[in-house]
Amino acid sequence: MQATVERISADSMRGHLSFLASDLLEGRDTPSRGLDLAAEYIAAQFRAIGLEPAGGDGYFQNADWNILKKEIRRRPGAPVPPAEAEPTSPTIVRNVIGVLRGSDPVLRDSYVLVTAHYDHVGIKANAEGDKIFNGANDDASGTVSVIELAKAFAGMKERPKRSIVFMTFFGEEKGLVGSRYYGKNPVFPIEKTIAGINIEQVGRTDDSEGPQVASVGVTGFDFSEVGAIIKQAGDKTGINVWKHPVNSDKYFGASDNQALADQGIPAHTISVAYGFPDYHGLGDEAHKIDYDNMAKVNRAVAVAVEQIANSKTIPKWDEKNPKASKYLNAWKQRQSAQ
Repeated sequence: MQATVERISADSMRGHLSFLASDLLEGRDTPSRGLDLAAEYIAAQFRAIGLEPAGGDGYFQNADWNILKKEIRRRPGAPVPPAEAEPTSPTIVRNVIGVLRGSDPVLRDSYVLVTAHYDHVGIKANAEGDKIFNGANDDASGTVSVIELAKAFAGMKERPKRSIVFMTFFGEEKGLVGSRYYGKNPVFPIEKTIAGINIEQVGRTDDSEGPQVASVGVTGFDFSEVGAIIKQAGDKTGINVWKHPVNSDKYFGASDNQALADQGIPAHTISVAYGFPDYHGLGDEAHKIDYDNMAKVNRAVAVAVEQIANSKTIPKWDEKNPKASKYLNAWKQRQSAQ
């Protein structure tokens, strides 16, 4: 693993992020031209790395935003949008998915997910001057981390035993839409998907509660064994992996891991800063990212992913934690249905 973690480069992530969080992409709203450009860019990186395309349409898992909007409206408590004309053609939005096949002839048919969302909130209406929400930390930082981790694992002489799926979601800012779509339309069997690590807001160290350097929080830290695995990886790489006394549980349902956990997959989100200046603000820009720290965090993630992907056993939900009970039940239902 030493050679693998050393391939994780701060400068490489700086290059990717400077494009994804640039004004050219106009805040990567869902749907938008900027979001489409981001999807094409991520797919191009997966292709250059050598990941196998796994989206159904090359690296893309396509969905029609017009249909998804109707589903969002039907959710309990969803605001009623103003009436608008029915579109005459699909508006395509895309999850971007690549897979690195495992080396073991049996375990390669099980999967570990490494995910992030690549959308943001777009452009501020009726604003003068700067009006683009660049979303450098939220969540271009997670997106470039997925790309960088894919590159690191693809360069291994001997791949991990299990397959690793690298995936970026659309529509997180609209209510986890892309990850919920994947959960309902999985490319890889849910019952064979053993864990997920979602990466969100890992670029800024200026947490609202104080600086977070060489430190990362895990949502739902003790809901499953994945939290302890990430903690062990942090101990090996010099990163403090911890459970925030409030935000760890509070934010478990606030990012794309939730949609996967609802399917029974032990999936958690890592974040360096739960709250930071410029959150969903115009100032969340690329020059404020701590790239060296982000590389350190991703080295810990790489060690955790490798441990899960090479282990004969799979991470389990904590049966003693009542907050994990519904996810554990979902997992048991999946297994019994096989």
